[in-house]
Amino acid sequence: MTKNDRANFGSKIGVILASAGSAVGLGNIWRFPFETGNHGGAAFILIYLGCVIALGIPIMIAEFLIGRRSRANTAGAYRLLSPGTQWKWVGRLGVLSGFLIYSFYSVVAGWTLEYIVQAVSGGLSGQSTEGFISTFNTFVSNPWRPALWTIAFVLLTHIIIVRGVERGIERSSKILMPLLFILLLVLACCSISLPNAGEGVRFLLQPDFSKVDSKVLLGAMGQAFFSLSLGMGCLCTYASYFRSDTKLPRTACNVAVIDTLVAILAGFIIFPAAFSVGIRPDSGPSLLFITLPNVFQQAFGALPLLAMLLSLLFYVLLALAALTSTISLHEVGTAYLHEEFNFSRKKAATLVTTCCVVLGILCSLSLGVGSHLTLFGMTLFDLFDFVTAKIMMPAGGLFIALFAGWYLDKQIIWEEISNHGTLKVHIYRVLLIGLKYVAPIGITLVFLDQLHVFG
Repeated sequence: MTKNDRANFGSKIGVILASAGSAVGLGNIWRFPFETGNHGGAAFILIYLGCVIALGIPIMIAEFLIGRRSRANTAGAYRLLSPGTQWKWVGRLGVLSGFLIYSFYSVVAGWTLEYIVQAVSGGLSGQSTEGFISTFNTFVSNPWRPALWTIAFVLLTHIIIVRGVERGIERSSKILMPLLFILLLVLACCSISLPNAGEGVRFLLQPDFSKVDSKVLLGAMGQAFFSLSLGMGCLCTYASYFRSDTKLPRTACNVAVIDTLVAILAGFIIFPAAFSVGIRPDSGPSLLFITLPNVFQQAFGALPLLAMLLSLLFYVLLALAALTSTISLHEVGTAYLHEEFNFSRKKAATLVTTCCVVLGILCSLSLGVGSHLTLFGMTLFDLFDFVTAKIMMPAGGLFIALFAGWYLDKQIIWEEISNHGTLKVHIYRVLLIGLKYVAPIGITLVFLDQLHVFG
């Protein structure tokens, strides 16, 4: 396959929505609001935005220019841009990271389908807090139901991927991302309208600089890095489908803005509703599958039909956010097998789907009947999560910054961000400083913090 044979995104809006869809995921719905509310509210948001500008956008632009310049999958990109060197392993690390994340992420994504069914059938109605906890624990530990939903979500992703770049990824992004925003706005309006919702809004947005310390700074840097899906091959792979007239800096800024808006809107759903019924939100899956069903039940218990509808809309929202991410994660492996091993796209996608189903089932079982089987003291689900989030993604981001900042010919960087001199680019020198110094230092600090080096 030559560069000219590769598919491209057909429109500018398709580029932005697909790239934003890759970044937006379940982490935006729970992790960002939780970090914001517990680390200074608006103060954290300001620090986070600074980290996005200083750390996230430069690395995103680097991934974009590497992908578009090479017109190849993530592994092939580094091999083509640095022939005969060991930089090829950076791309291969991205492929492996994307695949491992896809395997365990699909398990949680599958849970959203279970809760959609529960909401429609009325299974979330009339339960106490203990009932929601029992329902969640019983479901997760079930030997077959979570596994079936994992398979269903992977197959749903597979159907989109085999349709190709423009008819599958781009077309689905044009539908899923606007629908995601509509649901966010509807749910946020409902949440803000609740009694005492103002306390939740203040909890989210009121600056509290007394909580700002070095740990908050590191937390904001980590959130910016992970929220934008850097270092896992998704953005580099998508960029290889960008048209030659795509403005890379502007696209990176648009993706960062959309990703941040989704996270903030999620905060306007979660905190006003939780404070309205006197429940302090927690982090992790318990927030999505225990706390929030309880919030909807208590807040709208007098109107059971409305409570059911809002619960349904919320879990549809979660499913959409998860799907936009699994599509990009699947595409990383599919493009790699398709181009590096000359498999047909359908065969490559089928192989990725099959392997993910196997690992996804094992990850799902490790939370229930297989929880006693551990490696390094962790279940398979937790091990994949730890290795990818704490080690592989930060390492990938660090190597991307070093590759673009120190190895790649600066003429290539200029040509790509200026579209061969047709655009005025005022951030060229700032971008180089960011990639050479700011991003490597920042990522190293985040990496060490994730490994609890700082205590």
